Amino acid sequence: MANERKSGPGSRRVRDIMTADPACVRDSDGIAEAARIMKREDAGVVPIIDNDRKLVGIITDRDIVVRLVAEGRNPLDCRVNEAMTKHIRSVREDASVDEVLEIMRSANVRRVPVCDANDNIVGIVSMGDLATDANEKKVGDVVQDISEARPNN
Repeated sequence: MANERKSGPGSRRVRDIMTADPACVRDSDGIAEAARIMKREDAGVVPIIDNDRKLVGIITDRDIVVRLVAEGRNPLDCRVNEAMTKHIRSVREDASVDEVLEIMRSANVRRVPVCDANDNIVGIVSMGDLATDANEKKVGDVVQDISEARPNN
């Protein structure tokens, strides 16, 4: 029936598997603060928010290396806004696992911020979160597609 809810990995919601309430930085914060959060949280990404906790970007360990260190810049003298990724895809907390996998595939990313209806950050979902929940073949296919894609920074 059209009104029946699907069961299985694709019917699970992002809110059920995401890492909730991630530590965040503002774009005016120093790179060292983002790096400290990455170390403390054992994470390769930190969401960037404005004063109202609205998502404005992300910064990854790769962003720091490729956009600062590889260019000969001293990260200790730089702000988050000098290395952050501003144009990002996010999902709502009620998105399905299949929806977030498709976003990861199309955007060639391994992590996707999760926002509420007001665009406030409420979580982040990673390949690791999905691998423990979703169909292993689907996750494997997405990882392969992302790995074969050109770098996006």
